[in-house]
Amino acid sequence: MDITMPTFVQIIEFLGTFAFAISGIRLASAKQFDWFGAYVVGMATAVGGGTFRDMMLGTTPFWMTTPIYVICSALALLCVIMFSRYLIRLNNTFFLFDAIGLALFAIVGIQKTLDFGYPLWVAIIMGTMTGAAGGVIRDVFINEIPLIFRKEIYAMACVIGGVVFGICDYLEFNTVVTHLLCGTSVFLTRLLAVKYHICLPTLKGDEHQDNNIL
Repeated sequence: MDITMPTFVQIIEFLGTFAFAISGIRLASAKQFDWFGAYVVGMATAVGGGTFRDMMLGTTPFWMTTPIYVICSALALLCVIMFSRYLIRLNNTFFLFDAIGLALFAIVGIQKTLDFGYPLWVAIIMGTMTGAAGGVIRDVFINEIPLIFRKEIYAMACVIGGVVFGICDYLEFNTVVTHLLCGTSVFLTRLLAVKYHICLPTLKGDEHQDNNIL
């Protein structure tokens, strides 16, 4: 872990890792993966987005500097095993932990990119990548269409959170307050989008034209 990163952000990153690992393992259990397979899915969900972010920022991926994230994913697996009777039966378990992980990792991605000296618009992109890319890897592993490619608002929630972050930063809010408002906006956007079926417009191509091209 970069020692220049604030302790509060480290805590957020740890919590995000745990939440995303739970979401990945939860879906893997629904597909009846074995324990190792479920752990791989959970770990990939938790560190995938941050790995892409750190590679693009030219730094060592965060999970390679300390074993805490590997251990955190293992604890998430243990949690699912111990409380599977409750977690697997709850239909909203995946959504809850996925939305929490999305919000927390969006904060981490934005803040870390700003700490590297990049402008806000780059930070928003990196925050979106940090939050959403792990979910893409998870869905590919379990053979599902990634959420980011469906009509549901997913990655766009991170963009909205990034805009809120930028507004708070411009108004010179306290760092903790900025992070809380950013994360809350991501979580609420995702929650409201699913609850009220809010989605982005879809592109409607000409199916006959596509067949002629092929």
